[in-house]
Amino acid sequence: MTKTPNISFEFFPPKNMAATFGLFETVNALHDLNPGFVSVTYGAGGTTRTLTHEAVELLHKKFGLNVAAHLTCVDATREETLAIADAYYDAGVTELVALRGDAPQGAGGFKPHPDGFANSIELIEALAQTGKFKLRVGAYPDPHPEAADENADVQFLKRKFDAGADSAITQFFFDPDTFFRFRDRAEAAGITGKILPGILPIGSWNGVKKFAQSCGTPVPTHLDDLYAKAGENAEQLSIDLATEMCEKLIAGGVEDLHFYTLNKPHLSKAVCANLGINPA
Repeated sequence: MTKTPNISFEFFPPKNMAATFGLFETVNALHDLNPGFVSVTYGAGGTTRTLTHEAVELLHKKFGLNVAAHLTCVDATREETLAIADAYYDAGVTELVALRGDAPQGAGGFKPHPDGFANSIELIEALAQTGKFKLRVGAYPDPHPEAADENADVQFLKRKFDAGADSAITQFFFDPDTFFRFRDRAEAAGITGKILPGILPIGSWNGVKKFAQSCGTPVPTHLDDLYAKAGENAEQLSIDLATEMCEKLIAGGVEDLHFYTLNKPHLSKAVCANLGINPA
């Protein structure tokens, strides 16, 4: 019998009132699946910093969820970034997802603030020194667009763990073997911390393809054919594909799955049901 995995979910902070109701509906649909934690993202360039903070506090206080707030190095001094972390701690939030972050559109790539953290390593080290937080970080099973090669991502992840990270969450991928190869390279590099695979149930195939291309994730050509033929059954195809991948990951020893919900809960909930994870 397949072991039931631990699960977690990622949400976007709402940008307006309608999106706020959307976030409520998403959390209402998923919180009784008993996730180990949920994370709330930043927009590119830290554009949703305040909204992220408000959403994190709300999910923690109203729903009693263990929330891991995203924190980035973008467009802020060290003091400002650490002050945001302290505000989370004061609100009872003791988990952070520490990331370099994406530059604002049109910025021509990430440029550290003159008085800010140069990269995620420096951010992780500073947060770890406070002794206040459980730190999660990002990982790239497919090479990051700025990486020299696939080994560069593993070595950088090793530095993140050495700096004080507790676990890592991967970018999404389309093939479970991509994760297994990355996990093997990480173990060979001496990484002993837990690496959670990031699962993205496909809501819009064209949208996911664009997102994948922007973050360096190879897109399997056979999925174009499947979605072209699926028509009105595209949603069921997405659920079946995500379920199959999760089952293969679990069979390969994975104990934790992190779902990128895009604030649309029904796909993730359907996949969880297929894995035997139902409301408490």
